[in-house]
Amino acid sequence: MSAGWWRLRWLFNRRVGLTLLWTALLLIAAVAVNVVGIQIAGGIEGWQRWMDAHTGASLAWRLLLYAGTAWGWLWMRRRLRAREPDGVTAQRLLRVEIAAVVAVIVLETSLATQAR
Repeated sequence: MSAGWWRLRWLFNRRVGLTLLWTALLLIAAVAVNVVGIQIAGGIEGWQRWMDAHTGASLAWRLLLYAGTAWGWLWMRRRLRAREPDGVTAQRLLRVEIAAVVAVIVLETSLATQAR
């Protein structure tokens, strides 16, 4: 019986480790920013009012993040298509792209309806 898919060798890969480290650091930074913001604003209600007052800046920030993610995706997509030019890869990429766009639309629609 082959236990190839049970192996977790990929988890100890340097690239995966660095990605997990960066993800953890970003999560810790996001939590720290929220905690500091709550402290500065004088409580959760004050933090919520501050965030409501700065929804335009928050939207601009998210749009910049989406643009950076799209740029990185296109860079990765070109490299992957050059390495794997078959039609199966193109179909896989298209499915992922559609899912990502739908997820962003749902997220932004949810945020827009909450703001009202």
